[in-house]
Amino acid sequence: MQTKHFTKAPAIVALLVLGGFGLSACATQEYVDKRIAEVNVRIDGVDAKAGRADQKADQALSEAQAAGAAAQAAQTSVTQVNVRVDQLTSRVDALEQQHQSVTRVPRG
Repeated sequence: MQTKHFTKAPAIVALLVLGGFGLSACATQEYVDKRIAEVNVRIDGVDAKAGRADQKADQALSEAQAAGAAAQAAQTSVTQVNVRVDQLTSRVDALEQQHQSVTRVPRG
């Protein structure tokens, strides 16, 4: 008669173990949900920071492009001034040569 009780024992132990797992699964699901919520909060924070960084990068790019355009305009102006200075220098040189070639008449 004792052998009948021993053959039922593994089945009872298996049921108890499965029942325990079933009860602990609810707690585990709650734990996982809580951790996922925490991770989602962190992800939202990182996403917000990334969005702000992206906006700052766009603003910096826009300002850099505006500065580049201003620098190009300044370069164009400098080039025009250089051309005009070269023209004036040529005229001054020509006038100096004319002045030196004029014979001075002594007074007197």
